[in-house]
Amino acid sequence: MAEGMKIADLKPYVDYKDLGLPWLEQVPSHWSLLRAKNLFREVDQRSTTGLEELLSVSHITGVTPRSQKSITMFLAKSNVGHKLCQPDDVVINTMWAWMGALGVSRHSGLVSPAYGVYRPRPDSPLLPRFADHLLRTPIYSSEYERRSTGVNSSRLRLYPEHFLRIPIIIPPPNEQDVIVRFLGWANSRLDRTIRAKRKVIALFNEQKQAIIHRAVTRGLAPSVRLKPSGLPWLGNIPEHWEVMPLGRVLKERIEKNDPIKTDNILSLSLHDGVIPYAEKRSGGNKAKDDLTAYKLAYPGDIVLNSMNVVVGSVGLSKYFGAVSPVYYMLRPRNSSDIVAFFDALFHDPAFQRSLFGLGNGIMFIQSKSTGKLNTIRMRIPMGKLNRVDIPYPPANEQTMIVQSIEAETVRLDTVISRLDHEIELLIEYRTRLISDVVTGKLDVREAAKHLPADADLYAAEDLGEDSNESESEDEEIEA
Repeated sequence: MAEGMKIADLKPYVDYKDLGLPWLEQVPSHWSLLRAKNLFREVDQRSTTGLEELLSVSHITGVTPRSQKSITMFLAKSNVGHKLCQPDDVVINTMWAWMGALGVSRHSGLVSPAYGVYRPRPDSPLLPRFADHLLRTPIYSSEYERRSTGVNSSRLRLYPEHFLRIPIIIPPPNEQDVIVRFLGWANSRLDRTIRAKRKVIALFNEQKQAIIHRAVTRGLAPSVRLKPSGLPWLGNIPEHWEVMPLGRVLKERIEKNDPIKTDNILSLSLHDGVIPYAEKRSGGNKAKDDLTAYKLAYPGDIVLNSMNVVVGSVGLSKYFGAVSPVYYMLRPRNSSDIVAFFDALFHDPAFQRSLFGLGNGIMFIQSKSTGKLNTIRMRIPMGKLNRVDIPYPPANEQTMIVQSIEAETVRLDTVISRLDHEIELLIEYRTRLISDVVTGKLDVREAAKHLPADADLYAAEDLGEDSNESESEDEEIEA
């Protein structure tokens, strides 16, 4: 059973009962139900030194030490006054509970003063490891959203009195332990598979980056005469190319969505480029946001995130829609220039690294496990970007370079897209498996008897995409 386990091998329980709650439906007949106030009490203890370990609260990995993460965020100048939490405490990002930004801590440390900390009551029958799975399921996240209050989706807050009224389903303690052990084993197998696919994707992306770098800095003719560019990151360039300030080649187009001209919100991410927010594979729902502060992007615009352009948060838009006010929309000044060439230039890692230092507080991190690039967020003013020197080939050569890049990378893009889709399906499978097991739709008691002795695995890998983890209340979430 252990080696060949599939979700189809797991069967429902024999007997169920109706809880009278439309969002929970039925649970196994021997399970019980208590409100959160009977299981937890809110605690508000503050640090007087700020020296305790700083913890991160994520919708992907729950509560983990900040030192183990490479997410994008600003750090507070002082941690004095931050809330203290202990192992087994439930920590909830009050503002992002509706997207699952909470978890049970296994550490003592500090969390944001805006978060809620809930300590198990001494007589609580809910095991912390089981609670960590259950409270982060989509069915509970939907209930957090229903009970949260706020003017729009990005400002919803789950206040203590609302969380503590939520009904919590409780299997017998020995069954909770079996469920946790089974899910630990299943997660470890899925994690290994996803890590292996991510490593292959990283290798293909390195090949793509090498192709792009060679094309946008040397052109296509291997024997062309070269000349010094005068730029350390660029080196020698074809003799007939020019080096020009970006602002002489590209112009910023600013058009506000006020009065509202569209409610089609566009998302920009390292993974997907520019896509409608409704197609976004992770992150929150911005459909109720105030769109009057947004800018407008048109098909053919190069869209840059001014806070993450140094790690390639840029894309060529195929859509008309509203984008974050911190984004820049660029178009060539000369109608004969090819916009896709300059989009490719922004995706050259060497060019991205040349932008370091244009903003304050930047730190470059590359994940060893996934190859993802992350930075502490910073904003590069458009005035500084305009003064950056870039290679400028003739327009007809720009066309040939773009065509060559597309021809050389189409196979790589196809394989990467297939692997990304496989990873997405595995993550969806894991989410469904956890939800079905902890809510009693599937019985794992018999399967758990056949697990290997080392199957009690608790920590899951960071299987999120890009850097979309919700973290601090004042952080801009979208990458």
